[in-house]
Amino acid sequence: MAQTITVALGDGIGPEIMKATLTVMEKAGADINPEFVEIGEPVYKKGVMTGIEDKTWDSLYKNKIFFKAPITTPQGGGFKSLNVAVRKTLGLFANVRHCTSYSPYVPTKHKKLDIVIVRENEEDLYTGIEHRQTEQVYQCLKLVSKHNCERISHFAFEYALAQNRKKVTCFTKDNIMKMTDGLLHKTFLEKSKDYPSITAEHWIIDIGSAKLADTPENFDIIVTYNLYGDILSDVVAQLSGSVAMGASCNIGEEYAMFEAIHGSAPRRAGQNVANPSGLLLAGINMLVNIKQTETAEKIKNAWLKTLEDGLHTYDIFQKDISKKQLGTKEFAQAVIDRLGEKPSTLPPANFQNLKKIKPFIPKKKPSLHKEWVGADIFFEKADQDVPSMVSLLKKFNTHLKLSSLKCRGLEVWPGPPTQITLSEHWGARFISEQPVSAKDIYDLILKLEENNLTCIKMEGLFLFDKEPGFYMKKPPSD
Repeated sequence: MAQTITVALGDGIGPEIMKATLTVMEKAGADINPEFVEIGEPVYKKGVMTGIEDKTWDSLYKNKIFFKAPITTPQGGGFKSLNVAVRKTLGLFANVRHCTSYSPYVPTKHKKLDIVIVRENEEDLYTGIEHRQTEQVYQCLKLVSKHNCERISHFAFEYALAQNRKKVTCFTKDNIMKMTDGLLHKTFLEKSKDYPSITAEHWIIDIGSAKLADTPENFDIIVTYNLYGDILSDVVAQLSGSVAMGASCNIGEEYAMFEAIHGSAPRRAGQNVANPSGLLLAGINMLVNIKQTETAEKIKNAWLKTLEDGLHTYDIFQKDISKKQLGTKEFAQAVIDRLGEKPSTLPPANFQNLKKIKPFIPKKKPSLHKEWVGADIFFEKADQDVPSMVSLLKKFNTHLKLSSLKCRGLEVWPGPPTQITLSEHWGARFISEQPVSAKDIYDLILKLEENNLTCIKMEGLFLFDKEPGFYMKKPPSD
C-alpha cells in the first residue's frame, strides 16, 4: 500500500514548488498518497494564532510524516511560529541540514564543502519564554536540559556512523554561558567516549563560525543548540551556493517533518521562477526515511544530471556554465526527462547501504540532593544610586544576607565603582550558609515590597549534592 503523508502547499512560492516536487515524485514512481492540509497565512487570517488547525494535527498524528512547503509567519505580537509549534508538539528533537557544493554547476567559492548541521530542535531560546519586566527592560529565557543534550549528541555521533562520516564538531559559547552552553559541551565530550572511531572536537561559536566561513572543508558534522544551528545552517547553505538548495529534516522518535530551509519569498510568488531544489531534496530525504531508497536515488541522480546539463533556475544561472534558464515547472520537467539517468561528473546518489541510527536510551541516574540556600530577587526601583540601594538592602539581612547587587544583569556591587548606565531593573542576591524555606524568601520579598521595591521575578538558588547550581561568590564582609 502507498504510504499516506500529510502535505501542506504553504504560501508565497510554496504551492508552486510543492506541485513541481510532487509531480517529479509521482513520475519517478514514489509510492505515496498525499493528504493535503491547509496551514500558514490563510489559517492565521482565521484567527488561529499558531497557523495550524485541530484537523491538521489529527492528520499529522495519524500519518506521522509531514511534507511541508514554506509558509509566511505574520510579523508582530501574538502570532506563533508554526515550524516551532510542529517541532515541539511532535517531538522533532533533531533538525538535520545537509549542505554540499555542486561546483561548477552551482556557483560557490568552496568547491569541497560537504557539511551536515545537526541542530537541537526543542529547547534553547526558541522556547519563546519572554517577558517585559519594567518600562525599559525585557528578558528572554534560555532553557536547556541534560536529557536533550545527551540525545542530540547521541544522534550526531550515530548519524556520523550511519553516513560513514569521520568527525563531529560541537559549537557552543561556554566561555560566557558556562552552565547552559557548558552543559552541551560537557555532555558532548562524555558521549564522544562511546564513539572512538569518530573524531570529536569543540569550537567556541564565534571563532568557530569564522573558521567555518573561511575553510568549510575542514568541518564534517556540526552539532549545536537551536539558535546557533538555525543561523549556521543558513550560512553554510549560502556558502554552498544558494539557500534555495537547502533541505531540512526534522526527526523525532515517532514523527518526522521535511521542508526546504528557505522562506516563502512572497515577492517571487506566482511568477514561475522559484527554484524547487530545496523542497525536492527534502522530498528525497523523506523517501529515504520511509525506505523508498531506490526512488530517492532515481530522483536525486536525475536532479544532479539536470544540473550537469546546465539547465538552471535564475538564482543559480551562470553565463559561462548554464545552458538555459528555466522556470519552476520547466526545471521540474527537465528532472523528469532525466529519470533513470546518472550524473557523469558529480557523485551519484547512493542510499542503499545506510546504517540504522540506534535510538537514544537514557541511562538511569541517581537523584541528587537538592538544597535551597538563597534567592536572586529582581525588583523595580527608579532613580536610585548604588550606595543607597546597598545600604537599604542590608537592612533586610537575617541569615539570608545580601551577597551582590546587579543592574540589568551587570554586577554593580561589590567591586570597584562601575560606569554602567543605571536603570530601574535591579537584582539582589541573598544567600545563607544554612538551608532556607519558601517562607524565608516570601518574608524577604514582603520586606522589599514594604519599602517600595516592586518584585518582578525570583530565582531560587540551590545546591545539588553540595554543588552550587549558580555562579557562587562568598558574601562580602560588612
